[in-house]
Amino acid sequence: MSTGTRRVALYALIVFLSSALLLVLEIVAARLIAPHVGVSLYTWSAVIGVVLAGLSIGNALGGAWADRHATAVAAAGVLAASGFAALAIPWLLTMTASRLQAAELSILGTSLVLVLVLFFVPALLIGIVTPLLTTLALRHSTRTGHIVGMMHALGATGSILGTFAAAWWLIPALGSRDVVLVSGVLLLLCGLLLLQPAASRRRAAAAAIVVVTAVAGVWGVLSSPALASPCDRESSYFCIRTVDEGSHTGLGEVRSLVLDHLLHGTNVENDGGYLFAPYVQLMQELMCRHHHDKATLSAFFIGGGAYTQPRALALASMPIDITVAELDPLVTATAREELFVDDSLMHVIHGDARAVLARMPDDTRFDIIVGDAFHDVSVPYHLVTREFAMLVRARLHDDGIYILNLVDTFPRGRLARALVETLSTVFPVVDVWLQEVPHDETRVTYVISAANTPTEHTGRRDRLRAVTRPARQWTRVTERLRGPAPGDTEVPVLTDDNAPVEQLISSLFTSRVGR
Repeated sequence: MSTGTRRVALYALIVFLSSALLLVLEIVAARLIAPHVGVSLYTWSAVIGVVLAGLSIGNALGGAWADRHATAVAAAGVLAASGFAALAIPWLLTMTASRLQAAELSILGTSLVLVLVLFFVPALLIGIVTPLLTTLALRHSTRTGHIVGMMHALGATGSILGTFAAAWWLIPALGSRDVVLVSGVLLLLCGLLLLQPAASRRRAAAAAIVVVTAVAGVWGVLSSPALASPCDRESSYFCIRTVDEGSHTGLGEVRSLVLDHLLHGTNVENDGGYLFAPYVQLMQELMCRHHHDKATLSAFFIGGGAYTQPRALALASMPIDITVAELDPLVTATAREELFVDDSLMHVIHGDARAVLARMPDDTRFDIIVGDAFHDVSVPYHLVTREFAMLVRARLHDDGIYILNLVDTFPRGRLARALVETLSTVFPVVDVWLQEVPHDETRVTYVISAANTPTEHTGRRDRLRAVTRPARQWTRVTERLRGPAPGDTEVPVLTDDNAPVEQLISSLFTSRVGR
């Protein structure tokens, strides 16, 4: 193999690896900001848009640079700079996130600023590399079309590999922060590979400086508590954290589960029936009142999370058969190992709840179906559509009840209104409850129930008092959420073909109401 051919192969390899590492960083970006802003269509669009902007500007700058003076040393320097920029991401995240939290920006604004600060520069620098190396490769070949096409193909192939490697292997195996550090070190090593034509002393000195600096940077991140990952565990789906809430007299240890940025549930060691969150207690009240005269019950939970509600129901006095569809096996393991959950009391299926329900035998029916898969502003759209509501109704006994919770604003609540409208096309009886009814536009957690038959509270007073501990009461707001809000446009019936969830709760992303 000639020297020119070897150089072209090296340049092609660097283009492939740098493109793969850029997509690794892009996938990791969404995971790094998730503990601060959650995961949604808006956060993903911020990540993709910022990375593409950096890449595009980098390509343009790299092309202009290549026309003037493209050298391997220049490309190596850019790669080294991108590596250091990647290694700086954990520091930048720690510094920026705390300041943005104090600034009380909207979720959308926070997402954009975080991604810009953390990932724009690495994307721009990596974008510069491909035009430089393509120009260098053309000096060793007369086949212009072949070289340009090959570089584009290798860049795209590397991007594909980086995407799958990050999502399917690297993040679950290493955690997002370690993946960032590994990516930074690999970018530095790519820069070293390009220094081969330089004099041996220069190469050795540069290598020593780069390696020592990189090792020091990685050691600094790994050893600094301030820069440690907020996740106790990291799966393909969530940043998982358990929070010790201390001991309470008569209750024992109290612990909470945090998924990404959302406190999902709080469990009590010695009293599984004690429900801290008002909306969780209300859901328990509604399902038990609806079936107060039944000797045995069956329940299906859409999402497990902290397993607070399934645990409380399993420990109730009545015999009950419980099935839980939880997407993430690591969430279940965390609940079992750290949140006092005995999952032998229930049948746990790991998978998407809609797919699990659809696969069940045609004659499978439940008395209760509970929707608890909505993580704050992250709403799986396929679980709010009319088609899904029809599947839920098909899986309920004639006297069954479907209960779910939803975060939105009050009184506008466009997604809540759309969901009430959607459920009303399938279920004759739909009710909506709040613990407190705010006067101004405020973020709230709704509890919505849907059934074929009225319950004992349907059509009665609009106040519901708890019969379980602690003493609480809730207000029915169903009629206030029927139709559009005053001065607002009509809300759609949500379908698989049209479920604009993020648009309906856009105020949670674009205003301080969502914080």
